[in-house]
Amino acid sequence: MITTFNSWFQFLETAIRLQSQKFTIRSESRSIININYLVILFCGMLLVSCGKEQNRPNIIYILADDLGYGELGIYGQEIIETPHIDALAKTGMRFLQHYSGSPVCAPSRSVLMTGQHSGHTHIRGNDEWTERGDTWNYAAMFENPFLEGQRPLLDSIITVAEILQNAGYKTGSVGKWGLGGPETEGTPNKQGFDFFYGYNCQRQAHTLYPMHLWKDEVREFLDNKMVPPHSDLKQGADPSDPASYNDFKLNDYAPELMHKEALNFIENNKDYPFFLYYASPLPHAPLQAPQHWVDYYQQKFGAEEPYTGKSYFPNLTPRATYAAMISYLDEQVGDIVAKLQDLGLYENTLIIFTSDNGPTYSGGADTPFFESAKPFKTERGWAKGYLHEGGIRVPMIASWPGHIEPNSKSDHLSAFYDVLPTMCEIIGQPTPDQTDGISLLPTLLNNSQKKKHEYLYWEFPAYNGQQAVRLGKWKGIRKDIFDGNLNVELYDLDNDIQEQNNLAAQYPEVVEKIEAIMKEEHIPSSLEKFKFTQLGDR
Repeated sequence: MITTFNSWFQFLETAIRLQSQKFTIRSESRSIININYLVILFCGMLLVSCGKEQNRPNIIYILADDLGYGELGIYGQEIIETPHIDALAKTGMRFLQHYSGSPVCAPSRSVLMTGQHSGHTHIRGNDEWTERGDTWNYAAMFENPFLEGQRPLLDSIITVAEILQNAGYKTGSVGKWGLGGPETEGTPNKQGFDFFYGYNCQRQAHTLYPMHLWKDEVREFLDNKMVPPHSDLKQGADPSDPASYNDFKLNDYAPELMHKEALNFIENNKDYPFFLYYASPLPHAPLQAPQHWVDYYQQKFGAEEPYTGKSYFPNLTPRATYAAMISYLDEQVGDIVAKLQDLGLYENTLIIFTSDNGPTYSGGADTPFFESAKPFKTERGWAKGYLHEGGIRVPMIASWPGHIEPNSKSDHLSAFYDVLPTMCEIIGQPTPDQTDGISLLPTLLNNSQKKKHEYLYWEFPAYNGQQAVRLGKWKGIRKDIFDGNLNVELYDLDNDIQEQNNLAAQYPEVVEKIEAIMKEEHIPSSLEKFKFTQLGDR
């Protein structure tokens, strides 16, 4: 019997709290007391206690960081090797038109957690919350950890983790968080996760050899000296001499430590249905990778120019190291599959693999060399940070033996905000009213997907202000809104996948529809940093 008397008491305690807090479901413009949701959830728990839902699947959601659409072999990558992720795709379904929540880290994760698109979700950009003090000072953050972290998710918002937790799942988050600094309402343990291990703060993840990681809400100190992110080579150092980089070779590699905790979470919760949100920091800069993988690609690529730029860290072999980071991530995915198989859990586990946004352009990552966003444009201005296809269309693979057809693929139009309703349907729980998403379960099971998105919407109050809409084959995008530009560029993705031929003048009726969607879906943020005054926000 999955549900015990202790878990019943926990549920009742949670239900009381939720009735007064969490199930006051809010977007930026409305307030709804969702009593029906609480009642139905209680009934769902009752079914579990009666043993009627004993075969609910485990769920593992693996989120790569800045991995481009074209950086996996199964998606066309020809240089970087990803055999384990490719094998995962061959056991399941590969999505061809899946989109992230945003073109950068924190808002994309906010969309994922809340099921709200970026015109509704609370966190709409990377907000370093500088009102607290010198939040970019690495030494200061170490002395005062409450300078860490980004602005928090609100406690009143329901997360996918809370839904699964309240339905009896053991919930764990491993990796990079970025949705609420220490001692705020936005920490993972306050947003539905029983267990957390990793970076609370995105800025801390600007080194993969940090001085600490967080286990739940306690700092765990590591065997690394302080080397602040964005440090340079010593003055006069020879960038072609391997010894010049010795200061950047430390001991405790965060992705390795977090991976061990992810495997331990699976092991420790093998007797329960569990949800693991594995938000890897790879392959986000800085360029730091296990030496055996770097050596492998050095031999494969031969000599290359060192990276000595001013962002992140210098690197002797930037191309080899970047490829090494992706292959190491691939190796970790293989470890997870092997662990599930060893424990006899593989057949009853849904694994989803995707990325938070398109590939980067900084820190020495030569993504044009790898054609990281292929078939979309990869260059700066077209990938990470921008609402063009290379910035928000991401790979997504779903594997669930016996449920998802092996080696299948789907053109179904989907986005991060579809994850929450999908999880709700999988576990037999109602979907909160807050969501903008549609369950993907019919597509995963190869059933008729009767309910589909008429359009997808994004806004991004950074990189000079952007909005975008996907409407059938059409892609409408506004750029430079902060400069007062409200013109919509229009692209026919069926015939112009790289968004090079602006057809706005030829199809004014389509532009008008897209402008109407942009107006309807944009709800002014309650946070000043995310407002668009050019759109009339006050």
